[in-house]
Amino acid sequence: MKILVINTGSSSLKYQLIDTEKEIVLAKGLCDRIGLGGSIVKQTDHTGKSYKKEIELHDHNEAIKEVINALTDEEFGVIKSMNEISSVGHRVVHGGEKFYKSVVIDEEVIKAIEECIVLAPLHNGPNITGIKACKAIMPDVPMVAVFDTAFHQTMPREAFIFALPYSFYEEGRIRRYGFHGTSHKYVSERAAALLNKPYESLKIVTCHLGNGSSICAVKNGISVDTSMGYTPLDGVPMGTRCGSIDPAIITYLIEHKNYDAAMLDDLLNKKSGVLGISGVSSDFRDLEEAALNGNERARLALDVFVYQTKKYIGSYAAAMGGIDALVFTAGIGENNSLIREKATSGLEFLGIEIDPEKNNVRGKEMDISKPHAKVRTLVIPTNEELAISRETVKLLGR
Repeated sequence: MKILVINTGSSSLKYQLIDTEKEIVLAKGLCDRIGLGGSIVKQTDHTGKSYKKEIELHDHNEAIKEVINALTDEEFGVIKSMNEISSVGHRVVHGGEKFYKSVVIDEEVIKAIEECIVLAPLHNGPNITGIKACKAIMPDVPMVAVFDTAFHQTMPREAFIFALPYSFYEEGRIRRYGFHGTSHKYVSERAAALLNKPYESLKIVTCHLGNGSSICAVKNGISVDTSMGYTPLDGVPMGTRCGSIDPAIITYLIEHKNYDAAMLDDLLNKKSGVLGISGVSSDFRDLEEAALNGNERARLALDVFVYQTKKYIGSYAAAMGGIDALVFTAGIGENNSLIREKATSGLEFLGIEIDPEKNNVRGKEMDISKPHAKVRTLVIPTNEELAISRETVKLLGR
């Protein structure tokens, strides 16, 4: 079975074609600058062969056509025709409270996803565009929606309710939703497999650390709390997002600095985080280099990120009544040994102790714990596309 996995942005479309029998990525690619001019299609197959085409893509329908063209190209393609694509799995960022698991896409599902656009305007709109574009080009191919928020729908009410008048939740569904759910689910399940223990018996903290970061408490196989909230802005400070701050800062900026909604959105989402603290970059590699060269604000930005990450690990261990495993994943979590070292330093009282030699690893699965450590600390590269393909197979069969 060959499944096309689609992740649509406002002006981009990432894709992978996965052979689910062997769980091999036959090809992966990107359509970039859709509707902006200077569009480009890039693809790499499982042998390393690359395809690149500069073509004007006016909309996502044209982008999907070019994806099919790339996958079936006589020289660079990996399938002979579109008919070899059994189904399509779509990443959808927000499913609200309606979707607690992946679903086969029909008109009712599309309408429900559209209703969630107000909760994730930067993401759900493009996700819908990608779904409709695929349906236009492949009308007879079954499709599945896999939601970033679905894994967190198991959170208890005390974890997801904000201390606002309850009517805000009843009327506007303002609550903690959480994100990166597909990643948190994948790496926590993988941790159980690596430890050869039942998933339903473990208490796991998963740290998805990248330009966008979130931390999740997974108890007995379900998400019981997570750091991102109503939007992906909440939680630990990120590349350009502020993370959790005192809400009164917002009213101060409105009343005394004449900020409006658009200015606040730009400030909190694009100019804050480690970029805002350091004034250097949102890229942690740049921050480490600057810190090594004596830049104190770059060092401070790293310290703030590490400190907040460590607090979440400790608080989630407390919330679950213990911890069996700690997982680091995503760009920073998988590749930055210094961040892992600093984020676990001082957590020996919880049973978390990492081996400096084993921690010297990038982008591959590894138990980096000291042999006697009570808590296993793991590096597990996330694979959201594989997780989406598995969900699609589960719903549609082989």
